[in-house]
Amino acid sequence: MSQITRIETGARMSQAVIHNGIVHLAGQVGTPGTPVADQTREVLAKIERLLAEAGSDKTRILSAQIWMADMVADFATMNEVWDAWVPAGHAPARATGESALATPGHKVEIIVVAAQN
Repeated sequence: MSQITRIETGARMSQAVIHNGIVHLAGQVGTPGTPVADQTREVLAKIERLLAEAGSDKTRILSAQIWMADMVADFATMNEVWDAWVPAGHAPARATGESALATPGHKVEIIVVAAQN
């Protein structure tokens, strides 16, 4: 049986789950009410920290799902931050959609799946 490792586990969810060398992150959000660029930078920093704890890094991201509260208003700005963060030649498969997020004031939520190093 394959081992499952959970990181920062609470009653409702874990921030990361590792199975068979694949790291699954929970959706990461920034500080509600701050500008989308700041929220995106905060989310990406959380992703980097969790990937490092799981034995991975941003060059190993396989896929990303990005949820935005308002794509019309914030898509271009979020993409500017994202594009500066993703290492050249390591862009993951990605999908972006618009959805009401769980907390008012959240503008972006990012979920990633990555391979361990």
